[in-house]
Amino acid sequence: MALKYNNDQHKEYIDMTTRIGQKWIDVFDGRTEFYDATFWDLLTKVWYSDTPVRKTDALKFMTGIKSAHTAGKYVEQALAEDLLAETVNPGDARSKLLTLSPRMRERLDKFFDGAISEVRKANYEINIKGPSPEDP
Repeated sequence: MALKYNNDQHKEYIDMTTRIGQKWIDVFDGRTEFYDATFWDLLTKVWYSDTPVRKTDALKFMTGIKSAHTAGKYVEQALAEDLLAETVNPGDARSKLLTLSPRMRERLDKFFDGAISEVRKANYEINIKGPSPEDP
């Protein structure tokens, strides 16, 4: 199988993901327990939704977790750490709504800004380090 990119280009991708991973840890003030795909899924999907999400829907955001009970533990930890905020659903008093806490919203906005900068830098470096099959 012929590869589209060379080894130096592959390494640039790894370097970029490492830098972005560090930025993710920085979101949590260096607390590595949040360097976890489960928190990534939960927090980024709540961020992406732009509107409050039902708690039961948020449990399904964590694709690596099959148990609703286990997923609930992650949500409870996020609530306890002030990463998420919970309110009563005005449309259905039996359910709760989740949003990012204002602090987490601000931190994730900043994170995504930095992550996009890293993607753009990596794209530039990848183009320098070898041909790109997408170029005409």
